Amino acid sequence: MKIERVDEKTVKCFLSNEDLEEYDIDYKDFIMRSDKAREVVQDIIEQAREEVGYKPPQFAFDLQIMLLPDQGLILTFSDRDPEGKESDQFIECLKEMKRILQRTREKLSINGNSASGEQEGNAAQEIPEEGKAPGQNQQAERPGFAVFVFSGIGRIMEYAAVLPTKLMVDSRLYEMDGLYYLYLLKGRASYERYSRACVQAMEFGSLYAADESQVAGLEEHGQCLISEKALKKLRG
Repeated sequence: MKIERVDEKTVKCFLSNEDLEEYDIDYKDFIMRSDKAREVVQDIIEQAREEVGYKPPQFAFDLQIMLLPDQGLILTFSDRDPEGKESDQFIECLKEMKRILQRTREKLSINGNSASGEQEGNAAQEIPEEGKAPGQNQQAERPGFAVFVFSGIGRIMEYAAVLPTKLMVDSRLYEMDGLYYLYLLKGRASYERYSRACVQAMEFGSLYAADESQVAGLEEHGQCLISEKALKKLRG
């Protein structure tokens, strides 16, 4: 486990596959908000207090879950932002996920498929700092899609109900291993409205993917329930 203080109100925790195995837990527990996940979150908060001086808010905080395929996951704890700066934070969250995946692919490409488990472990343990993108154009790129995972279709319907009726985003719905995945594309919506919709999605579910390779895995192994305009059809 690696804990990093981002700023006064935000802490990140990387849980490797080995950490998850030791806790006997996986990302589905966090999506489902199981009792086991709550215990792990409390344990992480206590360690964050000791290691980086984190002081969680008294009443509520936001928990974002970023799944890193074949590596583990990152949990981000942050105070609820009363000043409406969530959109910028979400864009940075997507960019960071893409940076992590790209850095991992670059390391594997350099080291070759024969890289030792220790080398791969070190690559996974590295949580990149903001603004240190490996490509020159990546920092300026605005992600045009994201995939969110929900514990049940009812949660997606609740999410759809709070969105503006004329929000011009594109969406598809998948089911895989008992969880529901919403593929949300910017479509013809303004970037401000799209990013706001993404922020709202994280209030009902969790961020699952921001990389084409992850989407390809979902399309290959998941079942497509609604191929277009999923949010509009689920609005009810």
